[in-house]
Amino acid sequence: MMINVSFFAMIREHLGCENIRLEYEGQHNISDIKETLASRGEEWSILTGTTVLAAVNQTLCNDQHRVHDGDEIAFFPPVTGG
Repeated sequence: MMINVSFFAMIREHLGCENIRLEYEGQHNISDIKETLASRGEEWSILTGTTVLAAVNQTLCNDQHRVHDGDEIAFFPPVTGG
């Protein structure tokens, strides 16, 4: 399966990356995606070491949400107002 992953705000700035495409076999969830990306190097550990929100196809979800072929995943920091 192919999924598209986008990064926003301070996560994008930290990684120096706007989006990537990942290929997987079998079933995976958001937590699996975070762990796979974190294994790319120390800078990528921001995805597992801090509070990071995830959305799949523009809907907020938790780390146990299953991903499917063609899904668009977005990672972004918590939003604050003021």
